[in-house]
Amino acid sequence: MDKYTLRRQLKAARNAFKPAERRHAARASLRLALRHGLLLRSQRIGFYLPQGGEFDAHPLLNQALCMQRECYLPVLPRRGRVMRFGRIGRNTRMKANRYGIPEPLDARPLRARQLDLLLIPLVGFDRQGYRLGMGGGYYDATLAFMRHRRLWRKPRLVGIAYECQRMDALPHDPWDMPLDAVLTERRLHRFNSNHP
Repeated sequence: MDKYTLRRQLKAARNAFKPAERRHAARASLRLALRHGLLLRSQRIGFYLPQGGEFDAHPLLNQALCMQRECYLPVLPRRGRVMRFGRIGRNTRMKANRYGIPEPLDARPLRARQLDLLLIPLVGFDRQGYRLGMGGGYYDATLAFMRHRRLWRKPRLVGIAYECQRMDALPHDPWDMPLDAVLTERRLHRFNSNHP
């Protein structure tokens, strides 16, 4: 099945969740993240603000802020696709980017390589840790530097999704970076990686 068809099917599956089910799933994923110590080993953590049916990462973000972690959101570049990450806190000023997604007004955003953990939205994921994104290529471009690292990788890449977004196998390209793990409302799926 091609990526376009898969995207349409998987987006329909995640969009079928009712608001109460979304809230329940988000709370369940937070409990799992805490049980597995997902936020404990990282000081600088990249998050995202959910758009169009994406899994709600707000409970994780709020927990990380309570744990006094440095929290960051993607900031789109004026040109190209390599994102930076602006720090956020309780009173951070935000502005909407060209897609209408709020971004922090941070004068000195970080590069992805400066994060310890990056939580990534996705449309689908498979048993090998490959992710199907929205198709814009922003995360691929932002994480391209990681393809040249063999023994040590930073940040750890953790997708966030509903269990219904898991597939046996997804089509992937040579430039696709497999995830270290995917957190769902039911479990933390770990994949072969250089991280514990």
